[in-house]
Amino acid sequence: MKQKVDDARQQIEDAVLDSEEALESFRLTYLSRNGLFSSLFEEFKALPGPEKKEVGKPLNVLKVFAEQKFAQAKESLEEGKETIRSATDDVTLPVEPSALGSMHPLTLVRHEMTQLFMRMGFTVADGPEIEDDFHNFTALNFPADHPARDMQDTFFVRKGDRAEDRSDDLVLRTHTSPVQIRLMKEQKPPIRAIMPGRVFRNEAVTYKSYFQFSQVEGLVVDTSITMADLIHTLVTFAKMMYGDHIEYRVRSSYFPFTEPSIEMDVRTSSDADWMEILGAGMVDPNVLRAVDVDPDVYSGFAFGMGIDRICMLKYGFSDIRTLYENDLRMLSQFEHIGGVR
Repeated sequence: MKQKVDDARQQIEDAVLDSEEALESFRLTYLSRNGLFSSLFEEFKALPGPEKKEVGKPLNVLKVFAEQKFAQAKESLEEGKETIRSATDDVTLPVEPSALGSMHPLTLVRHEMTQLFMRMGFTVADGPEIEDDFHNFTALNFPADHPARDMQDTFFVRKGDRAEDRSDDLVLRTHTSPVQIRLMKEQKPPIRAIMPGRVFRNEAVTYKSYFQFSQVEGLVVDTSITMADLIHTLVTFAKMMYGDHIEYRVRSSYFPFTEPSIEMDVRTSSDADWMEILGAGMVDPNVLRAVDVDPDVYSGFAFGMGIDRICMLKYGFSDIRTLYENDLRMLSQFEHIGGVR
């Protein structure tokens, strides 16, 4: 029995496993159910006790060695398959791209809006989504008793103990206007910038409103800025986004941080419904004073556009909730527009 084990060791060590045929022959000869090791272990069972002790360990070691040799040879052959190429293969050819997904329609519209405003000379600014009371309300001329400060309209991260002192309040920003305040504190006029980002409001969810949505706010501060400059900017944007055929109307409105204030509605045809897409106005002098900009020297305009509504109008969504349901049937429709490669 010991001689058989020694002979098998020599055969296994000498075996050359350089092809799939040699590998399969080795498996059948030594490792299969009817192979050499099966017969040796059957023979081992009948050995007397002292001889078992002498043969058992070498036999187990040899089997492990054979299995390892087989596994290493198989791995080497598989790796070799990946690198073997014929003379006709061109390894410099680019790999065919495969679509891994698509960009969300909100992302597509945000990118398009950003590009349009950059073409009009705007820069892009950013700010935190958690804001203090000063940047979100006080500096934007919100009175202390304004309804927007209440729990019904605002998500509070931290609420101060004293009602008369709101400086410790932290909120999820209700608009991207706080970025305007931060920008004017850091940069002296002239300023021409947009601020895209997510905002949050404690509102009822309906087909046209949601508790979170995306905005692009804009701010222009310089000498001799007028309402005509604002309306021209908004109309130019609407035509660039939807085409020259777009219909628009401008209505007077009210916002604490602009005076006078307006809202803009658009529709794609005369039989379509009007949809409000933005609020805007001339920057209130109190806002300029809050950031140490002299309103006797500088004037400016600001606007806030809802990316969600602009997206709904552009792609024909009738319910804003569709944009947040992560429905692959909807998202797959945009692979040809913004596929991720």
